[in-house]
Amino acid sequence: MNASVLSTPKFRSGQKVEFIGGEGIIKNYRPQSGSWVYLLEMPMGLEPEMGRVGYETMIWLYEVDICLPFNNFSQDKMLNHEQKMPFIEVAKARRYDNNTNN
Repeated sequence: MNASVLSTPKFRSGQKVEFIGGEGIIKNYRPQSGSWVYLLEMPMGLEPEMGRVGYETMIWLYEVDICLPFNNFSQDKMLNHEQKMPFIEVAKARRYDNNTNN
């Protein structure tokens, strides 16, 4: 008999998260296929001309597809262009200094 251990979920109900398609709030979660899946409710935009059909603002996503909002910046997240600029400018200045001193 094999026993499998499922890690604790990374996110909780009511927590605001982001994913590739936007952002949402976790409404529910459950184990599935050795991982966790989360039911996210996305904020509703303006009502379309055809009206609302149902739960078009809710989606089930796997844990790997979800992250905390970007304003909780940590070292393991990628930097955008504006965040990289100071480092790029320093690197250019060093290259210029090295070229002029040789």
